[in-house]
Amino acid sequence: MALKGVKPKTIQKRLKAFFYGSAKVGKTTAAIQFPKPYLIDTERGAENDKYVRQLEEGGGVIYQCNDFDEVVKEVTSLLTEKHEYKTLIIDPMTTLYDDLVEKWSVKVGTDYGRHLGPAAKQMKNLYSLLLRLDMNVIITSHAKAEYKMIGKELTLLGNTFDCYKKMDYMFDLILEIQKRGKERVALIKGTRLEGFQEDETFTFTYDEICDRYGKDILERDCVAAKISTPEQLKEIKHLIELLHVPQETIDKMLKKEDVDDLKYMSSEYTQKCIDHLKSKIQGEAA
Repeated sequence: MALKGVKPKTIQKRLKAFFYGSAKVGKTTAAIQFPKPYLIDTERGAENDKYVRQLEEGGGVIYQCNDFDEVVKEVTSLLTEKHEYKTLIIDPMTTLYDDLVEKWSVKVGTDYGRHLGPAAKQMKNLYSLLLRLDMNVIITSHAKAEYKMIGKELTLLGNTFDCYKKMDYMFDLILEIQKRGKERVALIKGTRLEGFQEDETFTFTYDEICDRYGKDILERDCVAAKISTPEQLKEIKHLIELLHVPQETIDKMLKKEDVDDLKYMSSEYTQKCIDHLKSKIQGEAA
């Protein structure tokens, strides 16, 4: 059996970052400094004149929505349609996640945390879309106090994010935004990026991020992606039913694209699956 490993190569990835912090430290202000922002405002926090002016100056727009399913539709449109925006901001994700958990608690109840599993699956689908999105992505979150038992004492460690508990695994850069006097600073709480060192603190400005990450990457134009078309979805579902494809095989297909629903697979990969399933029919007929 031939080995499938290939030589690694560097890819210029869009910035995918997670900002959290206490109220009024400037998370939104920090986020909308990025180029051509498309701000999804989940708690109508960006209505004051300062934010409106900053969005206008940056060529940005705002979409106010706190419904998780509607936000997924909007992200899907940003992924698949041609547009001029370069940075997607969801501010804050806390509100959306709370909405999602509440919906599932109504549907299935909360015994033994049964509502958290399906909410996590939907968060994973959204994350998969955000990864594919050829835009800078900045997700913000409320903060909450973090405590730990040290000996017999409950000790305050500082702040952590108040959102889906695996958010910090999803992003390449996690920043706690703080306000120190008139200065806005960022504490690096997690990073996979060379230009950022964990536990480092720096004065937050867009120019500083450009110096560390690369202005050419942050400001290049967005390229639309293609996900499964309605025709492809209809065809692959028909083939799956016709061939009695086991759930285990379907799960492998989904895992390959890191999604939980066929409709979020890329158009290219969906077509490969269709062609493969068709070849099975032709093989059986031979």
